[in-house]
Amino acid sequence: MSTPFTWLPQRLYQVMGHAPRGSTIQRNAICPAYVKRHPSPWAGRGHDNNDNMVELTHQGGPESSAVAVIAALELLMSARWLPDFQDQAKLDNGNDLWMPCGHGKAAEYLYRDRDDTVLYGVDRCPLRGSGCQGFRQWRPDPSKRSGRRWSLYGDDGRLAVRLVPYHLPEVLAAVREERVVMICKDEKDVEALRARPYITATCNPMGAGEWRPEFAEYLYGADVSVVADRDETGRKHAAEIVGQLMQVARSIYVVQATHGKDAADHLTAGGTTGDLVPVWEPKPYPNGEHHG
Repeated sequence: MSTPFTWLPQRLYQVMGHAPRGSTIQRNAICPAYVKRHPSPWAGRGHDNNDNMVELTHQGGPESSAVAVIAALELLMSARWLPDFQDQAKLDNGNDLWMPCGHGKAAEYLYRDRDDTVLYGVDRCPLRGSGCQGFRQWRPDPSKRSGRRWSLYGDDGRLAVRLVPYHLPEVLAAVREERVVMICKDEKDVEALRARPYITATCNPMGAGEWRPEFAEYLYGADVSVVADRDETGRKHAAEIVGQLMQVARSIYVVQATHGKDAADHLTAGGTTGDLVPVWEPKPYPNGEHHG
């Protein structure tokens, strides 16, 4: 039976013109992603010494990522897995389930401008830690068959999109209507909160530590409740957001989950938004008011 551990070396030979050498569990070859074609070692070995998956690693010389190697071979990342271990690209009522890792997506989060135009998206793979990085960002690109390019950066290495808070149109509406805006660490927590009635929630893209100063412009006069994860990273992220919003928000409270680490854990365990634990009041409501 043909496996990734046999067809990837064959493809390397077709592209590079040099036969990979090695043992039954590891092969070495010239890296196809290194532009000067210098013989920097490339190695592929069956995951856990079997042929279900091939890992791509460098043992020396210039570094190239597995994504770059696979792209240079003009293959999909799913070429690293046996078909039985793949969830191949498919279309279901126009919903593109494919991700560059070759697995189906567990969730897709769309970031929209104030006029509801999709600026970019974040997709989550269900197999994070099993050869996948878990999350991939993309931006619309009509020149691609899928209609998207799997990077927020252009060829010059600069951001090719304008970053905005998640669910921006809802955030702006809540600020106008003097309703609380809850800010979480990531999209999963946001969606868990939004599933509850009358809750507006948001986050920044790319996770903890990536809140940007320009996001403050959307929260002038807002009543904000920051939901901090119960770890050092979560506390630092919450403090960063507070520091950026102190001069613009009308009020800021910081809360944490009563159950588990984050908002999603708390709600899954039967908690409510009303029993999140207040841990910091850096900027209370004027005159003790509270607009829910």
